Amino acid sequence: MTVRLHDTLSGSLHALEPLEPGHVRVYSCGPTVYGPAHVGNFRSFLFADLLVRHLRWRGLRVTWVMNLTDVDDKIIRGAAAEGIGIDVLAERWIARFLEDARTVRMTLPDVLPRATEHIAEMVALIERLLEAGHAYRTDDGSIFFRIASWPAYGRLARLDPDQLRVGERVAADEYSKDDVRDFVLWKGRRDGEPSWESTVGPGRPGWHLECSAMSMRYLGESFDVHTGGIDLVFPHHEDEIAQSEAATGKPFVRTWLHCAHLQMGGRKMAKRDGNIARVAELIAGGTSPRALRYALLAAHYRTGLSFSDESLAAAAAAVERLDAVVAALEAYAADGPDDPALPRVLAAAREAFGSALDDDLAISSALGALFDLVRDLNRRIAERTLSTPDAGLALAALRDLDAVLGLLPDPVDALAPDLVALLDARAAARAARDWAASDRLRDQLAAAGIVVEDTRDGQRWRRAGAATDA
Repeated sequence: MTVRLHDTLSGSLHALEPLEPGHVRVYSCGPTVYGPAHVGNFRSFLFADLLVRHLRWRGLRVTWVMNLTDVDDKIIRGAAAEGIGIDVLAERWIARFLEDARTVRMTLPDVLPRATEHIAEMVALIERLLEAGHAYRTDDGSIFFRIASWPAYGRLARLDPDQLRVGERVAADEYSKDDVRDFVLWKGRRDGEPSWESTVGPGRPGWHLECSAMSMRYLGESFDVHTGGIDLVFPHHEDEIAQSEAATGKPFVRTWLHCAHLQMGGRKMAKRDGNIARVAELIAGGTSPRALRYALLAAHYRTGLSFSDESLAAAAAAVERLDAVVAALEAYAADGPDDPALPRVLAAAREAFGSALDDDLAISSALGALFDLVRDLNRRIAERTLSTPDAGLALAALRDLDAVLGLLPDPVDALAPDLVALLDARAAARAARDWAASDRLRDQLAAAGIVVEDTRDGQRWRRAGAATDA
């Protein structure tokens, strides 16, 4: 097994070889919590989730860190507009982010560090840069990184060194894609802004600094994989590389992975443009959380993805197919012999699925292997060639693959106790030929989002459509 990933810095596909054998350290740029994250943000988060799940499925230990930016220009403006502290605003939107992440079944990172809780690490990094001559102070107490001191600046974004405008300064947390100017590490104290006392003077960190300081705090001065959206290549990740390597003298990241934009209405999804969709709003409007997850995962992470009603409908249909085969296998019962070909079929599907994801997370091929297996299992169910143990073996194989995908319906024992009781009561009513009670219980289950079907194997259930699952 060799996992190969496309590194943005080198522009090539190469084998993932962890610095510590068997242990992959991953850092992902997380949300800036001035408002709710949109599904374009979640595409970036879920591709990192897919990576982490796959590496763990392959037997690797993974430490995953994702930052929470809880102080920057937008947060300060938003808090001031509401007349509240930045901590209050941040807590609100961190809670929403975590709720949305759970909704789309995102694995929670091992560490979710907040910028305001790591000021000491950021100050220590600035001190190293000042000592090495890579940073300088200005009259207002701010500290900037000196790009002219770092000739390698621009490699990640493939900037033309002859075109770099250096020596000018940008103090904003974000700046134009055409600007290459000395960037702020520490902003001197300003009226109306939060600030911290420190050995480099009173003030607050610039946005780019936090990811370097916090990734190195939890993953070391050099680590394996850094993920983020393609829009973060410049300036954010370019600045991370410069300040990190200038401070430590070591390579910062082995592999850079960047996710292409999610588009809606033919344009990149962005808050500033107003063409956004948010998780909670989509779910409230009837979108299935699992269909939303599928829609955001179904295209290769380096491929632009169009988000629309049509893409959600296609995702919902795919989830329905998975639900149907799971329900059929859970209900299946037959006294015949085991199917001698089934173990080979399941092993081949697992091999094809894993090999696809080993190849730079080739999700389309992985899903193709999954649905080839679904078709094969549906045929065997229809032809009654499986035994009852075979059905359990097939279901376990599907759930094994789903450890990476996170798409299958919950096992029956994960249903709320009251729904399990209703299913048991309906099965008993049918056994007693109490058709009126059976119909009444079917209606109650339908109202709760559970569709019940009666088959030759007895009662089987699935969550209703893609609009009501959890």
